Amino acid sequence: MKPSIGSLALDGLFRNNPATIQLLGLCPLLAVSTTFATSLALGLTTLVVLTVSCALVSLLRFWIVQVIRLPAQILIIASAVTSADLVLQAWAFELHSRIGLFIALIVTNCTILARAEAFARRHGVMTSTVDGIMMGSGFLVAILVLGSVREILGHGTLGANLHLLWPGLTETGLQFAGGGLLIVLLPPGAFVVFGCLLALLNTLNARWSSSRETTEEEGGPYPITDRPDIIGSDR
Repeated sequence: MKPSIGSLALDGLFRNNPATIQLLGLCPLLAVSTTFATSLALGLTTLVVLTVSCALVSLLRFWIVQVIRLPAQILIIASAVTSADLVLQAWAFELHSRIGLFIALIVTNCTILARAEAFARRHGVMTSTVDGIMMGSGFLVAILVLGSVREILGHGTLGANLHLLWPGLTETGLQFAGGGLLIVLLPPGAFVVFGCLLALLNTLNARWSSSRETTEEEGGPYPITDRPDIIGSDR
């Protein structure tokens, strides 16, 4: 059965988010998300690579021999990553010098290979492309939230280094009182902040699920006139 665009969007952004639900790609997620700018750069690159890779794997699925399926998919992903890495290096060299190592490591990102193997090779090009966009968007949202929180707490700013991503843009950004918490900029702090965000997300999901179940119980599965224990009985 072909999944709908709405279902793919919900899976990528909420129900099956690659970062917050599947917990894939945590190495670059935690290492690069020290500022909003670096998070945006890695998130957009991952989004582009994931979309292109899913589309190509789906397009070539009938020509890829099953015996070499995984190496072929990795080769497709590596080609997309190399192209994205060269574009970023030419476009924003200073930013690339900060996160270039993690751009190259996108090849080993489990999210991309998982979507190529589990979804793209079983569905058409358009459906696989939409899935890549939604899964990449889910990763982008997660890393942007994490990067924003860490920059605000660690530097007391938000978006202060966007000029690195867009050459020619003047240094801008929001200033916040406080900041200077070095721990949130270090790897242990990344785990702590990410864990707190996951706890908050799980709490909100649990409350939403509980509220929905309560509403269904109060309303009942049937309208009152359609309940089988009432139909045909004296009221």
